[in-house]
Amino acid sequence: MFTGIVTGKGHVQKIIKCKDYISLIIKAPKGFSKNLLKGASVSVNGVCLTVKKKKTDALEFDVIEETLDKTNLKNISRSSKVNLERSMTTKTEIGGHLVSGHIHGTGEVLKVINKHETKDLQIKIPVNLREYIFYKGYVALNGCSLTIGKVLKSSFYIHLIPETISVTTFQDIKKGDLINIEVEQTTINTVETVKRVILEKKV
Repeated sequence: MFTGIVTGKGHVQKIIKCKDYISLIIKAPKGFSKNLLKGASVSVNGVCLTVKKKKTDALEFDVIEETLDKTNLKNISRSSKVNLERSMTTKTEIGGHLVSGHIHGTGEVLKVINKHETKDLQIKIPVNLREYIFYKGYVALNGCSLTIGKVLKSSFYIHLIPETISVTTFQDIKKGDLINIEVEQTTINTVETVKRVILEKKV
């Protein structure tokens, strides 16, 4: 589990293509991998990946086809930047919300509104996730815990503060980019429960 508080940006150093998966070698920020063990979980753009190898601040992960199909890691290239977060511990301060690292879908960036020090994003909502996106609800985008702004029929807005922009890859986000979306699990549970209750009353 993660908290959605991105602690740094990693740089993709190498992509090794195998028959049915790829291996990513990512250079993490200095100190990020201290005491990080092989087999540990790390959030990479919001995707929970397992550390295969570690050498100083270079981390290697295997990514299978299922993950590539459902996330923006399929578009990753050498020198790409990714958001990184280590898994939470019992002592971790939960500054965002509980994030599993299991991506529900990807959304296209429809608009980037650059202001003086802040930034707004308009993101297309995948059809299968529209019923879970609510104004002021939580969502994890590329692993970053954010509060949802205005919600339209097929898109929603996110308002980014300077700190989030500086720490994450949202600094370089552009129109047309794909963003990994993980909906907050409590929201899913609530919506599905209400749907089931309504259905039962109709029977």
